[in-house]
Amino acid sequence: METDPEDPKNLPAAIRQSLPQAAWWAVCASLAVLFLYPLYVLLSQSLKAPGEAAAAPPTLYPHELSLDSFRSLGGDTGISILTNAGNSLLVSLGATLATVVLSTIAGYGFARLRFPGSNLLFFATLATFMIPFQAIITPLYLLLNNLGLQNSLLGLAAVYTTFQLPFGLFLMRNSFSAIPHSLEEAALIDGCGILTAMVRVVLPVAVPGLITTALLTFFACWNEFFAALILVTDQDKFTLPVSLSVLASGNLGSVNWGILQAGVAVTIAPCVVIYLLLQKYYVGGLLSGAVK
Repeated sequence: METDPEDPKNLPAAIRQSLPQAAWWAVCASLAVLFLYPLYVLLSQSLKAPGEAAAAPPTLYPHELSLDSFRSLGGDTGISILTNAGNSLLVSLGATLATVVLSTIAGYGFARLRFPGSNLLFFATLATFMIPFQAIITPLYLLLNNLGLQNSLLGLAAVYTTFQLPFGLFLMRNSFSAIPHSLEEAALIDGCGILTAMVRVVLPVAVPGLITTALLTFFACWNEFFAALILVTDQDKFTLPVSLSVLASGNLGSVNWGILQAGVAVTIAPCVVIYLLLQKYYVGGLLSGAVK
């Protein structure tokens, strides 16, 4: 009796066993291409000469490599993307530092200290995270104006800290709760005070939570658009998302796609590098802090 060679049942055992793995890798490769193709288009457009970048339909790859688009980020278009990138970095780092310090202190208190209404106060603080920014933009604007912080990077950093603090508190409180009390008790028996035990014993164990809080805060502040658009009006104080929106809208003349794509590349580069360097702490912090 002749056998059909195309029937899967008649394939050798080694081939049958490798088929699921091959299918899995094919799915992974397809997803990788799907997610990496936009990045390829972004870098390809930013490295094209100005004439080629504006061609329609766009070419698949740069026929002539050019860094003119990146050189123009200094202000050739009437707006300095590099200055705005510095503003974004300053505001994001300031808000991240303030959020990490405040959420660490408050998270440790909520995790270790028990006082009447502590749980109610904790959940009331978390509830503020649910309030959309658009609902309180007017009182925030008036408050900053009364404090003399309207149209300033310091005021914008303060607003970002206010909005990121509840989630940072949530992460840090759960990170501290996952650490056994016995570590602090041993340090107290050895003569440490509460503050010393926290800094020297507990904080090193809570590093994944600290890094996760810092990363999430930095990414949120770095990409934030609406608050920066409303609260900052001077062009030299714009953050990156606002300056890119000006370029994309053509408010400074015709849209230069090469410079716009170069600006987007500068915008996402810090996030990609930071994530790749700290991803093991990021995943560990999410698992130990957010899930508990």
